[in-house]
Amino acid sequence: MEWLHEAAAETYLPLLRVLGNLERDGIALNCNLNLSPILLEQLAHPVFKAEFPKYVERKIIAAREDEAFFTTSGEHHYAETARFWHKFFTDALDDFNALDGDIIKGFRYFNDKGLIEIITCGATHGYMPLLGTDESVRAQIRTAVNAHIRHIGKHPKGIWAPECGYRPAGFWNYPVGNADGSPTQPGFDRIGVEQALSESDIEFFFVDTHLVEESARIPSPYELLRGTVATRAEEPMTFNDNRRLYQPYFVDGPYDKRYATTIFPRDPRTGVQVWSGDSGYPGDGNYLDFHKKRWPGGHRYWRVTGPRVDMGDKEPYYPQRAAEQVKGHASHFVHLVWQALQGGFNDSIPPVLCSPFDAELFGHWWFEGPLWLEAVARVLHEHEMGLALASCTQYLEQYPRAGFIAMHEGSWGAEGTNHVWMNPDTSWTYTHIYPAEIYTRDVCTSGKWKDGGLGERIVKQLCRELLLLESSDWQFLITTGAARDYAELRFETHNNQFNEVKAIWQHFESNGSITPEQEERLAAIELRDSIFVDIDPSFWIAGARQVREGGRNPEDDVPQIVAASGETNGVVKSDLGKHPPVHDVSATKTLKFRANA
Repeated sequence: MEWLHEAAAETYLPLLRVLGNLERDGIALNCNLNLSPILLEQLAHPVFKAEFPKYVERKIIAAREDEAFFTTSGEHHYAETARFWHKFFTDALDDFNALDGDIIKGFRYFNDKGLIEIITCGATHGYMPLLGTDESVRAQIRTAVNAHIRHIGKHPKGIWAPECGYRPAGFWNYPVGNADGSPTQPGFDRIGVEQALSESDIEFFFVDTHLVEESARIPSPYELLRGTVATRAEEPMTFNDNRRLYQPYFVDGPYDKRYATTIFPRDPRTGVQVWSGDSGYPGDGNYLDFHKKRWPGGHRYWRVTGPRVDMGDKEPYYPQRAAEQVKGHASHFVHLVWQALQGGFNDSIPPVLCSPFDAELFGHWWFEGPLWLEAVARVLHEHEMGLALASCTQYLEQYPRAGFIAMHEGSWGAEGTNHVWMNPDTSWTYTHIYPAEIYTRDVCTSGKWKDGGLGERIVKQLCRELLLLESSDWQFLITTGAARDYAELRFETHNNQFNEVKAIWQHFESNGSITPEQEERLAAIELRDSIFVDIDPSFWIAGARQVREGGRNPEDDVPQIVAASGETNGVVKSDLGKHPPVHDVSATKTLKFRANA
C-alpha cells in the first residue's frame, strides 16, 4: 500500500497537474500512457481510496513537525523545504478530493479530450515469451482489454507488451520441468505475440531497438508482383540507418494479415538521458536525492550533489534551482530528438521517434520528472523546429507503415533476451507456473464450471490466482535483488492460494459442494485478491480466441500527405486535440505506466 500511495502522490497526481497546466495553455502532451490493468484495479479499489488521504495527512503532519524542529534548530533553509513538502502534499490531497478520490477519472478526461492516448498492458504484466500456453497469452491480453474498457470506457488501440517481450510463432519446448515431478508436456507449435494481439484488436505495440536492428524486412507479395523489390527474395533487405528505428512496421508471421499489428521501435539515443542516474538528467547535482530521507516522516531535504557522493555529504536541496535546471534539460532533450530525426526532415513520410520510460520514473524516482515533461511539451510548442508531439494512433492515421518485418525473440531486459525472467535464480517459479496454466486450461475446457453459481465462482478465483502467479515482477525483483524476499513471498503466497482453490474445486467437482471451512477460506482469498470482477474463465478454454470479422488489406496503407488550410513556411496547422500539426517530422513520446505489484 505504501508503494501505491507514494506513486499516486509523486507521479500520478503530479502528472495530472501537468496535463491540466498544458491544457490551460492550449498544449497537448499527445503521449501514450500505459495505465496497466492492475494499476487501474488498485486505484479504483475502495481500500486505496479510503487509505490514501490518511497517508497524505501523515505526510503533511510530518512536514509540520520537521518545520518546527528545523526552525528551533536554526536551520532555516531546511525549515523552508519542510514548508515546500507541506504544500506539495496539501496540493496532492486537494487534487485527490477534487477528483472525488477517482484518479482514473482524471486520466480518462484527458484521454477523452484527445490530449493523451491511454493504452493497456498484460493483465498482470505476464512476460508473454515465457508463458506456457497460448491460452494464457491470450487471456492476459483479453482480460486486460476488458478491464481497460471497464475503467477507461474505450477499447485500447495499443499495448505495452510487458518488458517489450516478443516471441514469434514457431515450435516451443517447456524450458523446465514440473515442481511435483509429473511428466513435462511435449513441445508444440506456438502462435506469435502479434497474433494474440491482433485477435484482440490491438493495433500497435513497442519493441526494443535490437529487435529491429537484427530483423529482416519481409517483401510482401504485392511488392514482388510490382517488381519494386530490388534484392533477391532470399536476402534480407537493408535499411537506411537514419530511418530504420524511426518508422513503424507491420509484424510478419503466420496470422491473418488483414489485421496485421504494428510495432514502434525504441529510440536508443534519447533513452539514456532520461533513464540513467549516472550520466542522465536524474543524476544532476541540483535534483532531489531519492535515497536520503529524514525519519520518521520520510521527507527528503538533500540534493544529488554529485556522482557517488556519500550520504553524509549530501548538500541541501533547493526546489527553485532544480526547477530552473529542468528547463535546460528539456531543451537538450528536444535537441537530441532534432539531431536524431533531421536526416528525414525532407522525406515525404516523416520519421517518428519513440522514447518509452517507466512512468514512475517521473516524480517518484526522479522528483522533477513531471516538470521536465511539461517543459519538453512547452519547448516544442513555443519553438518551430520541425518537430511535433504525436500519439502513435495519430501518426498511424496519417502515415503508412514501412512494410512488414520479421523479428526474433527478445526483450528490453539485460542482454536483450529472456534472461532476467528465466535464469538459475528464477527458473523454479516456472516449475509451478507451467502446470498451473495447463491445469487451469483443462478445468476451463471441461465446462463443468458453467453452473452460474459456486462452481463458476471457484474457477473465476482459480483464474485470478493464475494471473497473479504469472506476473513478471516476481522474477524481475528476484533477479535484480531489489526486493527478492518480498517477491519470493508474494509468488509463494499466490502459488499456495492457487493450490488451495484447486483443492476446493476438486472437492466441489467430486461432491457438488464444499465444506464450511473451504467456503470460509475461499471467501478470504477472494477478499484478498479481488481483481477483475468480470473475469471470464472461457478465455482459458483450449483454443479459445476472439474471432474478428471483415478486415483490411495492409497493402492499401499507402503514403499520403495530410493537407489543411493556413500553411505557413512549410508548416501545416491542424486543430489541437484532433490530429497533431503536420510538420516535416513528428516525435512521439511513449510513457509506460504499470504498478509495482
